[in-house]
Amino acid sequence: MFYSLARHCLFKLDPEVAHELTIKQLSWLANTPLDCFFRQRVPSRPVQVMGLTFDNPVGLAAGLDKDGECIDAFGAMGFGFIEVGTVTPRPQPGNDKPRLFRVIPAQGIINRMGFNNKGVDHLVEQVKKSRYKGILGINIGKNKDTPIEQGKDDYLICMDKVYAYAGYIAINISSPNTPDLRKLQYGEALDELLSALKIRQTELAEKHNKYVPLAVKIAPDLTHEEIDQIADSLIKNGIDGVIATNTTLDRAMIFDMPHAIEAGGLSGRPLQSKSTEVIRYLSQRLDGKLPIIGVGGIDSAMAAREKIDAGAQLVQIYSGFIYRGPPLVKELVENI
Repeated sequence: MFYSLARHCLFKLDPEVAHELTIKQLSWLANTPLDCFFRQRVPSRPVQVMGLTFDNPVGLAAGLDKDGECIDAFGAMGFGFIEVGTVTPRPQPGNDKPRLFRVIPAQGIINRMGFNNKGVDHLVEQVKKSRYKGILGINIGKNKDTPIEQGKDDYLICMDKVYAYAGYIAINISSPNTPDLRKLQYGEALDELLSALKIRQTELAEKHNKYVPLAVKIAPDLTHEEIDQIADSLIKNGIDGVIATNTTLDRAMIFDMPHAIEAGGLSGRPLQSKSTEVIRYLSQRLDGKLPIIGVGGIDSAMAAREKIDAGAQLVQIYSGFIYRGPPLVKELVENI
């Protein structure tokens, strides 16, 4: 009831203004008696993935709390794990506004944010302040003005800085909103990046006496041949997990709806089937060699179950959470 009222008010605002306002409010209310407005108990549903024990299989996807400013608030909602970021070595404003659009008839969202964030150092400070005891994923990327040929260096910089504070590290090479970023998903570029990250992971594990798994986030707009190549590279380089999928450039499901012509990645219900098919094919291709975190259009227990039946071990929500709020977390944990 409370979230329905809050959403009614927030949806009258510009989407990005509503997002910023919500983040500020959650940050203020976390760890105070007023967190009763969103705190909820969920059943314990522990699951082991990537050598980690998650309190339950339902996580918050990257992008909602880019700078790690509401970790405790989201933890209070019952998420089994929280992924913050995408964060880059240096702060950057992202793409020009407007850059966030609701596709309400389809319960979708289009964004072309462009990795807007306050930089990795700010994120680390926020993580240090957090009281959250669950699994925290930190999603890392490259700065927009870093040439793609030097993109590997940005990932290594971020990895060095977040390693000690992360439960796992997500490698974002699939956002459609940073020029040429998706080129890192293919061929020699992918192998070179993953090899460098794996070497650095080994060095940091020894330095910190702690093994932090690496998960690569991939796009939904891939052919079977491209998925085959990615799967081979993930296995060959000993990557610990894969997050499937990011947002899509496909507009077939919303071609006649408001904002369909806007550039950017589409998420929410229109992505549901597309991401599930990628998960199903990827799962067959990986043959159990590494786990999949399923994300894309999950707005009900049935949608989450489809991801798990397709081969995902964990699920994440974003757009569904925008439309349905904390009750969705509880529904998923209780029913999948």
